[in-house]
Amino acid sequence: MTSDSTTWDAHDYAQHSSAQLKWARELITKLHLRGDESLLDIGCGNGRVTAEIASLLPDGYVTGIDSSPDMIKLAENTFPHHIFTQLYFTRMDAREINFINRFDIVFSNATLHWVKDHNPVLSGIYRALKNKGRFLLQMGGKGNAADMVKTVESVMAKKNWRKYFTGYKFPYRFYDTDEYAKLIKETGLTANRIQLIPMDMVHGSKDELAGWFRTTWHPYSEKIPVHCRDEFINEVITTYLQKYPPEKDGQTHVNMVRLEVEGCKI
Repeated sequence: MTSDSTTWDAHDYAQHSSAQLKWARELITKLHLRGDESLLDIGCGNGRVTAEIASLLPDGYVTGIDSSPDMIKLAENTFPHHIFTQLYFTRMDAREINFINRFDIVFSNATLHWVKDHNPVLSGIYRALKNKGRFLLQMGGKGNAADMVKTVESVMAKKNWRKYFTGYKFPYRFYDTDEYAKLIKETGLTANRIQLIPMDMVHGSKDELAGWFRTTWHPYSEKIPVHCRDEFINEVITTYLQKYPPEKDGQTHVNMVRLEVEGCKI
């Protein structure tokens, strides 16, 4: 994961990121890997997706980067290099990629919406790619989780919570297609496809939805004192489900929008 200033609970995230994993696997199929490529995974998190990519590259290798030291530590402990010899992890911010002409492919899933300014990210991707190298990025796009955002903001505005959010700024950046096309052009890359894709995030229960919120919306919850943080999260989730109730089997839904960008370095 990458963000301007946030702390990740790597083990908690690993337990509540099933939707992100499902979407990552779907995205991997779009890479159409031969098996001998070198690939950079931006925002590798706990390394599970990175390791799955490495298993598809018997004659290649994958380097996963993440700004969170806890995530990198978990990835290295779970997938040690002496066993997973085609797999490397290193702590690196997406805005500070320093590889030069190293990779055939740059990949990123569910990470880059944490970065406000993508100019340094795309410049780093350009430098990291070999000539004729390609990239595939997926992140939150314009309109992503809009119903949950509205719910959180309504709870934040309540009397017992508003004091903790004085001067608070929205922690994510959800680009639209026109904005991103301009950024791609400015950094010298060529986009073959820039697409906003509506997606349904499903959780099996209220508790699972709360776990997802706790582990990925922590820029909000960490503003709350620890002793009443669970109360805040429960109020957000309860308020959300009052308006968007779960199905009879308990499943909950959040409307998401992913920005998917595919292109190359000519």
